[in-house]
Amino acid sequence: MLTSTVCAAVSAAGLGIAALTAYRKRFLAATRIAAFSLIPIGLVMTGVIDWVTNIVFKPTVWAGFGVLALSAVLFMISRGVERRRGGIGSRKERKAAAADRSDAVAPAASVPSLGAGRGAAQPAPKGKAAQGRGGAPKDDFSDIEAILKKHGI
Repeated sequence: MLTSTVCAAVSAAGLGIAALTAYRKRFLAATRIAAFSLIPIGLVMTGVIDWVTNIVFKPTVWAGFGVLALSAVLFMISRGVERRRGGIGSRKERKAAAADRSDAVAPAASVPSLGAGRGAAQPAPKGKAAQGRGGAPKDDFSDIEAILKKHGI
């Protein structure tokens, strides 16, 4: 009830200022002021003001916001812990994953180990002699291939 009265007074004051501005021959500014001054009374008439005041002054609504905030904090904590662990649950799983990563390339190998049949099926490039393991041609991409193997790709 009090909010309706305050909004009506603000709208009336705004319309008065708009009338004075129009009297000074500044019609564009007066139209803008009148538009802004009609907003508060329009909000009261549609019921938005009553809805907002019911939200602001109810303790249960603030308790609901508190529960939502607590939920967001718990979610962020769980994400942080998961990110810190690396996303794998148990210690055994982490050790197994580390062992799988270390087997990708032998630590002392200068050339990545290729599976059987990969290098033998490729024809030798023109103008280059076949070199390397088992007659496999050595091409210009061997260092790139070593990097990809190292990362398990």
